[in-house]
Amino acid sequence: MIERTWRGVANIDTANRYIEHLKTDTFPKVRNISGNVDAKVLRRDLKTQVEFLVVTTWASIDAIKAFAGENIETAVVPEEAQAALSEYDATVKHYELVDA
Repeated sequence: MIERTWRGVANIDTANRYIEHLKTDTFPKVRNISGNVDAKVLRRDLKTQVEFLVVTTWASIDAIKAFAGENIETAVVPEEAQAALSEYDATVKHYELVDA
C-alpha cells in the first residue's frame, strides 16, 4: 500500500470552503477510483491560517496514475481548491506502508 501526502494552507475565512470542496468533489472522485483504499484530511489551526494535510491510501502505483496521471509526483489541485487556498505544495510525497 502507498500513502500519498500533500499539504495546503488556507486563510481562516476560506478553510471551510476548501473542506467542502474535498467532501463534495475531490474525495468522491478519489473514492470511485479502483485501487483507492482511503482518503482523509488532517487540519491544524494556526493563528491566522489553517494547514491541511491530505492523505490518500492506494493499492498500487497504477491506481495513483488513474488519479494523478503519469507524473504521480505532481499535485492534483483543481481550480476551485486553488481559489480557497493561500498556498499549497506543487508536488506530493509517497510513502510505502510498512507492516510493523
